[in-house]
Amino acid sequence: MSTALFDRFRERLGQVIDLHAAIALLQWDQEVYMPPKGAGARGRQIATLSALAHRLFTDAEMAGLLQDLASAPGGVDEDAARLAAEARYDFERAVRLPEAFVQRFAEEQSRAYHAWVKAREDSNFAAFLPHLETLIELLRQKADYLGYEGSPYNALLEEFERGMRTDTLRGIFAELAPRQSALVKRIMNSPRQPDCAWVDREWNEQAQWALSVQVLEAMGYDFAAGRQDKSVHPFTTNFDLHDVRITTRINPRDPFSGLMGSIHEGGHALYEQGFQEKDQRTLLAQAPSLGIHESQSRFWENIIGRSLAFWRHWLPLFRARFPQALEGVDAEEVWRAVNRVRPSLIRVEADECTYNLHIILRFEIEVALIEGQMSAREIPEAWNAKMKEYLGVDVPDDAQGCLQDIHWAHGAMGYFPTYALGNLYAAQLLESMQRAVPGLWEGVGQGAFQPILGWLREHVHRIGRRRTASEIVLEATGQVPSPDAFLRYLEAKYSAIYGLPAG
Repeated sequence: MSTALFDRFRERLGQVIDLHAAIALLQWDQEVYMPPKGAGARGRQIATLSALAHRLFTDAEMAGLLQDLASAPGGVDEDAARLAAEARYDFERAVRLPEAFVQRFAEEQSRAYHAWVKAREDSNFAAFLPHLETLIELLRQKADYLGYEGSPYNALLEEFERGMRTDTLRGIFAELAPRQSALVKRIMNSPRQPDCAWVDREWNEQAQWALSVQVLEAMGYDFAAGRQDKSVHPFTTNFDLHDVRITTRINPRDPFSGLMGSIHEGGHALYEQGFQEKDQRTLLAQAPSLGIHESQSRFWENIIGRSLAFWRHWLPLFRARFPQALEGVDAEEVWRAVNRVRPSLIRVEADECTYNLHIILRFEIEVALIEGQMSAREIPEAWNAKMKEYLGVDVPDDAQGCLQDIHWAHGAMGYFPTYALGNLYAAQLLESMQRAVPGLWEGVGQGAFQPILGWLREHVHRIGRRRTASEIVLEATGQVPSPDAFLRYLEAKYSAIYGLPAG
């Protein structure tokens, strides 16, 4: 392969990535700073750029470059070969989508987002329903364009978790759900319930924000290459290796909600900031799946941020910002409170033991919608019934029910299962990390996160899209991905917190 040929290909691909970065910037502004009346224009702007990016990536020149790369003689290095292979994979999916469809989908996403924000504020699912119906119809069309075997949901899953299939997820969830439900029942029957009365008060929002920034800096998040802002739904976005931004939301009645949101998004951001410089402006500077991406956020939020070692170090700094509220509260009390198990309404605030049940509920509804077994109009009733069945809670309104998440407003069906997969990957990575990093938990207890970040950089971040998620987990742990490590982690952690006998 000639250097000139590869350079032309890489520059062309870089132009596509530049356009997607511009789209991401407009979307970030839409959710953070944009005035409400800008919604119409912003939707058109995003749609125009989405169509241009699609056109540039799928035109005859890109097709020719990919063909020339495939037929060129050897001599290309491994990274160049992998980049070309990833581009071919994306190209073959993208060319199946007509440009007019891509543009319309982007327009409807923007309209749906703004309708969802207002509907959520008013707890009015009916106001969001027409937009959701349109997106579901477009998603079914997208599945048809992309092609699939088995369920049309497989075509959507492929966008977020390459190689994953609906039937595989059903099998994983069939193992997780009963074992997690049984653990929750044991916990709820334990006489050793945490005393969380001290949490029920007002917590200064500015002090919460300052603490979150302090923790992010300690984790290794580079504020010279990123920033934190507030949004309705916390998220992370990446415009470049040196511009990775996160958002969170602060709850004045809960000192952990905003902090854990920041740590969660910080985990995502550390991944994005950890790609290799040489991969800048290429597909290799991306995660191979959202499941592996979620493994990073869930690892930092739950495994590190909710550990006893973490709070032994951070409680004095926490207390310095809230001296009266934390008077007489020790690290173990905070640890027990921040890991309190309680079936609840809101996914992003759910504990580790019940969280996957929220995901299973959404997965089942999404599959039914895409397969045509349920209409969008039936969502609230189905949602409320499943919340009662899986979590034993009654849903008081749509804002705390089927309108709580942003994903459907983004047209992102197939996304939710990656959260559960991220939990599994994270626990499996932890077991290997503990063997490889001596004194890991002693370091966390001293606020030293660099050994952890260094291990993740080597075994996950720097790989980018050179490997699939399954390959990354297998190479890092020696085991194929499975629920076993996660279930062991839950059993050990929550047996210690709640004093459970062997189950």
